[in-house]
Amino acid sequence: MERAAATLGVSLLPVAVGTAEGLPRRFDEMTAAGADGYFVWAEPRTDAMRNDIAVLALRHRLPGVTEQRRYVDAGVLLSYGTSLSAVHRREAYFVDRILKGAKPADLPVEQPTTFELVVNLKTAQAFGLTVPPSILARADEVIE
Repeated sequence: MERAAATLGVSLLPVAVGTAEGLPRRFDEMTAAGADGYFVWAEPRTDAMRNDIAVLALRHRLPGVTEQRRYVDAGVLLSYGTSLSAVHRREAYFVDRILKGAKPADLPVEQPTTFELVVNLKTAQAFGLTVPPSILARADEVIE
């Protein structure tokens, strides 16, 4: 992210999430630092806090982006990342191959090939943002 930010002329403010109890303080810190938005990594700790993250982001007027759609379902503005349903289908393929006798070590390692863009228009409207038509046209799903 640091290389991409430097290329785009954007500054980053890394914020350690910590605990759910400390989350309001983290949003206070981002707001005090003048953040215009945030990116949240989808991982078990933040996953458990995704609803709180969405509520605090709205309260602090900070639009957010993530790589997993379940955060957008919770109220985060936008996600772009691997389609978990496509990944799970490929997992089923590998389980089938293994159950039919294939050695796991002989199976290829695969990279994700299906990505999805999900936009929460309710959240955009709450922020007073207009999502460009080009983004809406590319979106795999728009939550209204």
